[in-house]
Amino acid sequence: MRYRTLGRTGIPVSEIGYGAWGIGQKQWLGGDDGESLRALRRAIELGLNFIDTALAYGDGHSERLVGRVARESTSGLYLATKVPPKNKKWPARLGTPIEDVFPYSYTVACTEESLRNLGVDCIDLQQFHVWSPNWLGNDEWKRAIEDLKKAGKIRHAGISINDHQPDSALGAIETGLIDTVQVIYNIFDQSPEARLFPKCLELNVGVIARVPLDEGALTGVITEQTSFPAGDFREFYFSGNRKSQVVRHVSALQRDLEQESGTLAELALRFVLTHPAVSTVIPGMRSLRNVESNCAVSDLGALKSQTLAVMKKHAWTKNFYQ
Repeated sequence: MRYRTLGRTGIPVSEIGYGAWGIGQKQWLGGDDGESLRALRRAIELGLNFIDTALAYGDGHSERLVGRVARESTSGLYLATKVPPKNKKWPARLGTPIEDVFPYSYTVACTEESLRNLGVDCIDLQQFHVWSPNWLGNDEWKRAIEDLKKAGKIRHAGISINDHQPDSALGAIETGLIDTVQVIYNIFDQSPEARLFPKCLELNVGVIARVPLDEGALTGVITEQTSFPAGDFREFYFSGNRKSQVVRHVSALQRDLEQESGTLAELALRFVLTHPAVSTVIPGMRSLRNVESNCAVSDLGALKSQTLAVMKKHAWTKNFYQ
């Protein structure tokens, strides 16, 4: 496992981090706590030291599993979590006042609940789970960050950027209060490269790349016949004719990459890690098999420029979250 510095936090994070949404068991169904715990422990054995969870993932269930493993571990782990929007709206609606989403007392209370779930005295990285640029002039979120840091309850603060809206955080990172951004970045959604990544490099803001496999589309296993349990998030994400669209785009990508060694998932993770702005990538991993294959990608290094150029041609403008 290789490590990179998470922007100005100075934290040395593993290139492969752990995305813990799936182990919350509320939206990603079919999981098993025992397998999730084994996967977390194996990831740590393989050198992974950064775990990203959220209070909203299974109403704290993900945090509690992460906390259990973190307390057992003798390795130096870094834990990140998120404050859910009070109005329960994902993504944030432009124009909604911050008082409806992240009022001061609510932000502090959520942080204290996450501290209890994780079983730690201080959270390495607390993030706002949604963001709207119209909140920049409000002092509620700024005061919450400053007071939580002064109280020793969080070390650093970040933003989990709305789906496919990388530019919405540009103003926030210019305030100097935001240490990291978490953003969708993969072969299909390359939009952060235009403005967000250059600004993060300029200001030394850490980048946590999420959805590197496009919720499973970039594993190459989605077919038109693929089905998911009723109520599973992926049932909605791949609804209607979306599976057909995925098959068409993934097939074209695989044809262009047929001379490359490695699975599509490995190549997709390497694509993310090849960008110098990225500090860590956080695929969801609920099984030992996925943990071992994903963690091994760190040792493969950056892609060749010719391979990267091929992948660049496969950017795909879409939003399956709507």
